Amino acid sequence: MREQKRREAWVGVARIRRPRGRKGEVIAEVLTDFPERFATLTRGYLDRPDSDPEPVEIAEAWWHQHELILRFTAVESISQAEILRGRLLLIPEGERMALGDHRYYVADLIGCEVSSHGGRPVGKVVGVEPTGGVELLEVERTGPKAGRVGTLLIPLAQEICPEIDVRARRIVIDPPEGLLELNEPGEV
Repeated sequence: MREQKRREAWVGVARIRRPRGRKGEVIAEVLTDFPERFATLTRGYLDRPDSDPEPVEIAEAWWHQHELILRFTAVESISQAEILRGRLLLIPEGERMALGDHRYYVADLIGCEVSSHGGRPVGKVVGVEPTGGVELLEVERTGPKAGRVGTLLIPLAQEICPEIDVRARRIVIDPPEGLLELNEPGEV
């Protein structure tokens, strides 16, 4: 039996909005928190619906009135640029920018199993809600009450989430009193 090769994981850093100019340039919507990466990015991949991403060489990237302009080596006309409308510019997941201590990519948190220090299963992270301050982990409850409980919001603060291991896909929390009881059915 042949061993299957793990497919590369991809991260979208820009979405092509529309052509700009006559030489194949495009305006792109930035999808990364690190727009400075475009100053040195020379290659990427364009998504394709039913196959592996297409490699593309980036000839130039610059900013014009707060918009990212990209020029790809093999795209030389408005009609060639038009075909790219809506496609994502991807990079391999392994080329993401390094984050500092206690900082995580949202995609890495989604799917992590959450439990309390005592080992009590809490649920699985299904989303991260930005608040303008401390983000909130959206945790789908597990266990016998899961059908009645729904989603629990847990602050993504180091004091509450002291152990986060994205490789092991687990988060251990030290919740303040009453946090795990939120959303549980009770007397009204």
